[in-house]
Formats: sequence, C-alpha cells, structure tokens
Amino acid sequence: MSEKFSATLRIGDLSDFIAPSQACIVSLKGLKANSTKLDKAEVAIAKKQVQSEPVKISLKDCLACSGCVTSAETVMLEKQSLDEFLSNINEGKTVIVSLSPQSRASLAVHFGISPLQVLRKLTTFFKSLGVKAIFDTSCSRDLTLIESCNEFITRYRLRQSMDNEGSKFSLPMIASACPGWICYAEKQLGSFVLPYISPVKSPQQTIGAIVKHHVCQNLGLRPEDVYHVTVMPCYDKKLEASRDDFVSEVESEGENCVKITEVDSVLTSGEVLELIQLKAVDFKALEESPLDRLLTNVNEEGYLYGVRGSSGGYAETIFRHAAKMLFGREIDGPLNFRHIRNSDFQEVTLEVEGITVLRFALCYGFRNLQNIVRKLKVGKCDYHFLEIMACPSGCLNGGGQIKPKLGESPKALIQLLETAYMENVFVAEPFENPVVKGLYDEWLDHPGSEKAKRYMHTEYHPVVKSITSQLHNW
Repeated sequence: MSEKFSATLRIGDLSDFIAPSQACIVSLKGLKANSTKLDKAEVAIAKKQVQSEPVKISLKDCLACSGCVTSAETVMLEKQSLDEFLSNINEGKTVIVSLSPQSRASLAVHFGISPLQVLRKLTTFFKSLGVKAIFDTSCSRDLTLIESCNEFITRYRLRQSMDNEGSKFSLPMIASACPGWICYAEKQLGSFVLPYISPVKSPQQTIGAIVKHHVCQNLGLRPEDVYHVTVMPCYDKKLEASRDDFVSEVESEGENCVKITEVDSVLTSGEVLELIQLKAVDFKALEESPLDRLLTNVNEEGYLYGVRGSSGGYAETIFRHAAKMLFGREIDGPLNFRHIRNSDFQEVTLEVEGITVLRFALCYGFRNLQNIVRKLKVGKCDYHFLEIMACPSGCLNGGGQIKPKLGESPKALIQLLETAYMENVFVAEPFENPVVKGLYDEWLDHPGSEKAKRYMHTEYHPVVKSITSQLHNW
C-alpha cells in the first residue's frame, strides 16, 4: 500500500490488510458468505477468481468492502486525478475549488511565501485554467465547529441527566473530521465505538454541502453542472468524498431527480504542486488576485482569520465554548495543553471548586489511538472530548502534503508548517464569523436545527466482514 495514505491505514496487523503485492479480487457480483465457514465449492470459486485477472472495481465498491482498507489506489487516482480535474474544465463544467488551510501552509513553506499569498496566487493560477471560484475551507470549518459545540453541549447535559439509556454513549464525544480514523473505526471497531463519534460532517463535506445545496441555488446553477474539487492534506479525503452518505438526490429541471455528490474530486497538496509544475508556472512570480469572499475567511482589510489548532481546532474551540456555556468561565489566550505520554497525546482540563468538570485530549497517531480505543472498550475512558487524528502530528503531517526537500528532516518541516499555518491569520471565534452567520440566517436557521442536521450531519456504519477478508491467508 502506498506510503501516501495515513499511518493508521498502513499498519500491518489488521486482519483485512492487503499486502502491496496483492491485487483486489472482489467481484462486482459480490461473493458473499452466510457464515464464517466456507464449503469446498466456495473455496474453488474463490481460488479460480484469484487466479484470473483482477476485476476492476469502483471506489464506491472499495469503500463498501472490508477486504482491504484502501488498496484500490489505481481506481481512486483515475476518478480523482489531475487528468479528471483538467478534463472537467475542458468540458466546460463550472469548476469550483475549495482549499484547506493545511494545504495552504504546505504550499507556503515549499515556496517560501505566506499562506495569504498562496491563496491569492492560487486564485490567479486556477482561474487561468478556467476555474470559476476558489473558496477557503476555514469558513466551512467554522460552521462545523459551531455544530460540534452544539452537539457537545447536548451530549454533556444528557450525560448529567442520567435519565436516558443512550446517555452511556453520549461521552466522550469524538471528532469525526479524520477519514483515516473513521475508516478504521467502521471497519475494525464497529458498533461499540461509533456512537461516541460526532455526527457533524468534516469541513470538506460541509463546504461540499454548502456549494451543492446553497451556493448553486443562489447563483442559478444546477448542482449536477458544478464540479466541486477540494485541495486537502490527506489522500484519505478522497475516500471520504466517495462515501454514499455524501451523495443525494435533487430535483432537476425537466427531469425527475438527479444524484449529486457534495465533493466530486479531491486533490492533495502534492498534486497541486505537480499541476503547477506540469503547467511550467513560476508560482512565486504570479500576480495575486482578489479573493472570492463568498466562502472565504477574509476580513475587510484582506487578511485571513480562523481558529487555533492545526488539525481543525476542535478541542480548543469546543473546550472554550463548553467552559462558557456550562460553567460561565471565559478563557482568554491559548489553552494550557499538557503532554501526557508524548507530544501527540495532550490534555487540557477545567476545574470548578477543585473538581475536574471538563477533560479534553488531542490524540494523534495510531499508537495513542489504540490506547484510547482499549479504554473505550472497557468503559474506562474519563475524557469528555477527544480530537482524534490518524496521522502523528495531525493534519499538517497528512500523507498528501508536499514532502520534505532534500536534506530537510520531517520534524523540521512540521515545525515550519506549524509556524506558517497561523502566519498573518487573526484568531477569531467561529460564532462571530459573518459568513457563517449569513449561512444560518439564509439557509440553516440555527445551530442544531433540523435543516442543519440534514445538511451538516451524517451517520457512520459498521462494515460487515466479507468473504474476501477470509481468503487472504491462502
């Protein structure tokens, strides 16, 4: 499996792991077993299938199967590649690009410029190719954070009431923005952990919902005519974009209903660099274009704003909001996160009259993730919220980020990325974001509303083991 995927999805001790030399043998007809025992006929069929040429499956089929985690890379790269991106531009589609702040930082460090300059130059670059608009997922992240804050307050109060059977699954609430973690939870952990995971969509899927279900209506565009691309630090985001949960039906003029995908394609930071090199563009010399303000966190002076926290700021933002709403405590300045086991496992607590009332943690990397999972399984996890990310050092260290230059250590690169991430970015509360306020006023009503749950929330599902995973050890 490619080193481009998250560390969680590369581990070798998973029962459904496919070695690099193996090919996917899942039939599109679906070879399924009703029990764990295979009769001789089934084994014969499976053996014959292994010996024949591997069947080409779709990314949707890949996600639906527990035979591997993310082995069908060729399928993914065909459907979510630079060629596909350029092809849709050439076909005259309305192409919209949404850029993540982590990718912004990656390109900024690579070219030695600021993230704001990157966004302005990318606006110039993409529009020269035919892209209609470039948005900023810091904006959709703020909407995601508000919904997450509301979800946490609801869960905390439910746990305190102790009069509901479902309250045992209310806490800890676990962030759901990392697709590597979600994929692992669905395929390996199943129902015992899924109720703890926040149903709020990631910033990628949130901006996808905004573009396809709100912006298109406002601009008089048909959602099926819009090709929405996100630029992300992680290859696993391609998997996330392909989930059936993020495909919906909408009415179309002259037709009954058409299916639309919130995010049609995902390009990584490294793939955008590859595109710049492919077009032989002197990126640093490009002019800086005005930003598309419709879905971008930029103030009147033209500067970016956002939250602290290079992996989305979930623990940071929800902790502050919970302290204020539940205990009347206003917390100014950076939170005092303490290293527990290592730099990838940190916690912050709030005490009221000597009693710890809030305990949050950042849990990055599979080593720390496994410790948390064990505690959850035996009911001994004393955290109220967990910001879990599959990659060590979080999203800035995603597998899709631009690699270190010759002679540069990965650790040194992470330090540069952390500095660049907040360069010229003003810290601002998501609740004060004028763009997000407008989205609630015009479209979503209020945090936690039925409309907000319809467009901003999702569900997670245990993946049933297939016969394929039982045949790997032949």
